[in-house]
Amino acid sequence: MRRSAPASAPSKRSSGRSLGTEYLALLTELERRRRANHLAAYRPYPRQAQFHAAGAANRERLFMAGNQLGKTRAGGAEWAMHLTGRYPDWWQGKVFDMAVRLWAAGVTGEGTRDNPQRVLVGPPQQQADWGTGMIPADAIVHTVMGRSVAGAIDSVVVRWGGGGDVQASESVLSFKSYEKGREKWQGETLHGVWFDEEPPLDVYSEGLTRTNATGGITIVTFTPLLGMSDVVLRFLSAADVERMGKG
Repeated sequence: MRRSAPASAPSKRSSGRSLGTEYLALLTELERRRRANHLAAYRPYPRQAQFHAAGAANRERLFMAGNQLGKTRAGGAEWAMHLTGRYPDWWQGKVFDMAVRLWAAGVTGEGTRDNPQRVLVGPPQQQADWGTGMIPADAIVHTVMGRSVAGAIDSVVVRWGGGGDVQASESVLSFKSYEKGREKWQGETLHGVWFDEEPPLDVYSEGLTRTNATGGITIVTFTPLLGMSDVVLRFLSAADVERMGKG
């Protein structure tokens, strides 16, 4: 009976290189999937979770905090859930059982592009990376570019539902800015408006009006830079104001 000869050294090295290549390819694919679906990995810290949960009973919500504390990220994650219908098991907030029409807005066109658009879609300057924001890449049907600001998106069509017994449909997200004035906010019927940074009261009121027919929601995420403004006062009780006045 003849015994098989042991594998040669070159053969072993070739096998090792093959396994290493496969492992690197697997890591690359896992990273690609992670970047293409940040929403699946979103886990709010307690204050973010409280903000989300309040949506179950409140049409108007404010997340007011300092810089770099996750306000815009929380707003983007919630908007992505409503746009796609992909609510995680831990979700206790507002739920839409249909495709939605939403707005996301900032102070200027550039501010909207660099904050809510970036968080929702991906880096404005790198279109190849659109789909690495909170809206999963496989849910973005197509985008419509804006005209006045380089890299700014006017609207995004988002695939909603389509899992199990849920019929697939399409949501629409549009980007706005406060600088255009209240008149540019008229006419639409919406399920929700996200104000990223504090809006003027007339713009906020017009945005809220857009959601009346649907019983929709408004969320406001900002760092308080304008003091005790009319918009801030809408969300504070008399006791809150008195306590803050006492320092």
